[in-house]
Amino acid sequence: MGIFTRFADIVNSNINSLLDKAEEPEKLIRLIIQEMEDTLVEVRTASARTIADKKEVLKRIERLEQEANEWESKAELAISKGREDLAKAALFERNRSADLRDELNSEFQKIESELQRLTQEVGQLQEKLTDARARQKTLLMRHNTTSSRLKVKRRLYESAGDGAVDKFERFERKLNDLESEVESYDVAGNRSLADEINDLEKEEAIDQQLAELKKRVKANNQTNNKSKKQSKNKGES
Repeated sequence: MGIFTRFADIVNSNINSLLDKAEEPEKLIRLIIQEMEDTLVEVRTASARTIADKKEVLKRIERLEQEANEWESKAELAISKGREDLAKAALFERNRSADLRDELNSEFQKIESELQRLTQEVGQLQEKLTDARARQKTLLMRHNTTSSRLKVKRRLYESAGDGAVDKFERFERKLNDLESEVESYDVAGNRSLADEINDLEKEEAIDQQLAELKKRVKANNQTNNKSKKQSKNKGES
């Protein structure tokens, strides 16, 4: 049984109902508390791994941002040296780094959401564990008078049955997704007209960026030349 399946069973369970069907309620209480403690450790471990993943993705995002800036500088240098071909290639690399950075930003947001969910679940489980410890003796005393709660037990069994159906349907959907992914790899090698047009659009975007870069470098050179000329005139004066 997975961590989160056990977690959901614990959080959603009615301890009084579980005691109704237990032959040794005192032993059952100890087992429930032990299960909560073990699950809490595992969820916290999962949280630690998620935090580590978050830090690693953040480092990769920063590295890609730095790479994009470096390629931008290289493109400017190539333009200033009259190497338009090199500037164009540098702009292509800059865009590639920027695209990868954007993809990692999306992944970073997902990790953030997962971490928030784990934090919330740790809090819920800790609250449930604290409550179980505090009520342990009281629950055992009330067990002798809970025969009237058989209806709750039946509803618990019915809910468990519905949950099994839901799990089966989720598994089926997951299997469909995996099959679709396999099919996508089969057709990945066939480039469509849309793919070729998309490449043209990317090429056009790079051409536009190259033109803007040339204008900017030219303007900077004119400014520098003007400054040098003014300085020279002042020196002759």
